[in-house]
Amino acid sequence: MARATAHPDHQCISSEDIHGTEVYGADGKNIGEIDHLIIDKVSGRVAYAVMSFGGFVGLGHSHYPIPWSALTFDTSLGGFRTNITEQQLRDAPEFSDDSWQDRDWETRTHRHYGMPTYWEGRGGL
Repeated sequence: MARATAHPDHQCISSEDIHGTEVYGADGKNIGEIDHLIIDKVSGRVAYAVMSFGGFVGLGHSHYPIPWSALTFDTSLGGFRTNITEQQLRDAPEFSDDSWQDRDWETRTHRHYGMPTYWEGRGGL
């Protein structure tokens, strides 16, 4: 059983159970897993899932922050589904440890993936 399905009858889930949960592309193929979450300290909303995309070969980095709203839990797969493509990851705004302090980077990243910002749109775990 996938970690994220450890308690299928619960509405809430521990971030501990999210770590390692599989991520599937629009075609249903496994493309990686969630490494960790980034949470907005003020609102408490989940802002990003930092993904390890093992299924996309040839990418220069192994971890990519993507907007949390780009993921949807799919009970039939026991994991998260996303429409993010390999090309979108390749073309994403460059990320550094300072990016978490840069609202412009966050805005560009959400626009790049076609997702509402967590501070204005859908958010939370």
